[in-house]
Amino acid sequence: MTWATRMKLAVGVVVILALCATLTLVLNRRLTQALSSQATIVSEEVAVGTDYAGTIVESFVDEGDAIEAGEPMFRLRSLVLAHDLSIGLVSKKAASYEVTDDGEMTVVAPVDGVVAEIDATPGGFVQSGTVIATLYEEGTTRVDARLLLDPADFARIEKGTYVRIVLPDQSELPGEVDTIGVQNTRNRAEATVSVVSPTLTQQAAEALVLPGTPVVARVELRDEGPMAGPDLAFQRFLQRLGL
Repeated sequence: MTWATRMKLAVGVVVILALCATLTLVLNRRLTQALSSQATIVSEEVAVGTDYAGTIVESFVDEGDAIEAGEPMFRLRSLVLAHDLSIGLVSKKAASYEVTDDGEMTVVAPVDGVVAEIDATPGGFVQSGTVIATLYEEGTTRVDARLLLDPADFARIEKGTYVRIVLPDQSELPGEVDTIGVQNTRNRAEATVSVVSPTLTQQAAEALVLPGTPVVARVELRDEGPMAGPDLAFQRFLQRLGL
């Protein structure tokens, strides 16, 4: 056997070993991930209403607008409010919203957030206690995901577990498990996990991360096998490459 042949053989062996190692790591990676059967972006909803019946005079916001607490949302004229002001039943200083002597009040945002829905239009009449708008509260955006797992796999999910959130355009955001719930379904664990992500919160007003958007959650299970060390090193290598 010539040296050239020996060299080709050695290179071939190295390539085959490298390919086998890569495939083994990829397979191990898939075995240490749990894919959501259903996952949706959600946010806490805050209802905005009025204590007095009246007519909506002006609207200052549209659906999808980002708004800060205290910013005006609607101006409403109420004869009942004007009457209560005239007899001293209501004090302008004590009111939780800006009011005028002729019975006009300005409804303001109670929290920072995004306008999710508007249920009142200028010229329309609203009853007291009516919800006239709904806000998605800032800082509460998260992903609620459901996973169907074997009992042993459920034991490998814990608070702080890393999660890849895959958006409809196939872009990915990092997240982590915040809370975990479970119920048994035919000897399998149907887990419901709440996933939080600072990146998701920062992009809360963008179209692809609005509440109700369906996503995919890839939950990293705790790896307890012999490949845990090499797999972690392989993942860090891929992250450095930006993959």
